[in-house]
Amino acid sequence: MLTELRGPSTTVTIGPDLPTVMIGERINPTGRKTFSAELQVGDLSRIPRDVQAQVTAGAAVLDVNVGAAGVDEVKWLPEAVKLVQETADVPVCIDSPNPAALAASLKVAKGRALVNSVNGEESRLSSVLPVVAEHGAAVIALCMDDNGIPDSPEGRLRVAEKILERAAQLGISLDSLIFDPLVLTVGSDHRAGLVTLETARLLRQKLGCNMTVGASNASHGMPNRELLNTVFLAQLIAAGVNAPICNPVKNALAVRAADLMLGRDEWAMTYIQTYRTLLSMQEQTT
Repeated sequence: MLTELRGPSTTVTIGPDLPTVMIGERINPTGRKTFSAELQVGDLSRIPRDVQAQVTAGAAVLDVNVGAAGVDEVKWLPEAVKLVQETADVPVCIDSPNPAALAASLKVAKGRALVNSVNGEESRLSSVLPVVAEHGAAVIALCMDDNGIPDSPEGRLRVAEKILERAAQLGISLDSLIFDPLVLTVGSDHRAGLVTLETARLLRQKLGCNMTVGASNASHGMPNRELLNTVFLAQLIAAGVNAPICNPVKNALAVRAADLMLGRDEWAMTYIQTYRTLLSMQEQTT
């Protein structure tokens, strides 16, 4: 099962037996007060710096989100997408709950973009999937529906199957869907991480699909979040997640270590190169 995303002139292929593809998460105002304030006045000057840092650290796809309070996403999300692809030759993951903003951004995106996201809610299925089909995009599919997030792997699989069925009706094939088994915080439920891991394994077994996840969601409210994120990310990759949304500056070495231990990095060349790159980036900032 191969999913292809394209930038202006590059192709990124996501597949179960291929090295993990990192989707850089940093172009997002959530939890970033300064960036949020800049977006509110139409200042996109921070974006090229975030692009360069993430791509240098190994991100192959960049998530683009401008969803701050008071920001007109229909206006500014396409501008952010254009700026990202002017800065680096990468596919974009267009991140918005607003179908109009998604459509406007897909019109200006070069190559084949990834949409973030659809889920099993009727309103999202009917508003997002037609946009995805019209533009020939790929889409992240969250395993939740109108009843919320199922508390069992089997429940989340049923939602995934529902999304797959609805997508097929619009000519969107399985290789255009990247499923998200969903991460909840372990501070609220100590079994939350286990359910996500079991869901990922079940999705891979039953659907053979590609998967993404926001691993850092698990650690909210916990001490030493970076440790938890690193450990969980490695576990998720082993369970079948092959396109995680993460901060490559902090997580790239853990991702490459997981790939190495899973036999996806001949002679450890990618791990060694990533180590050297991150060390160089650290030295430049000290």
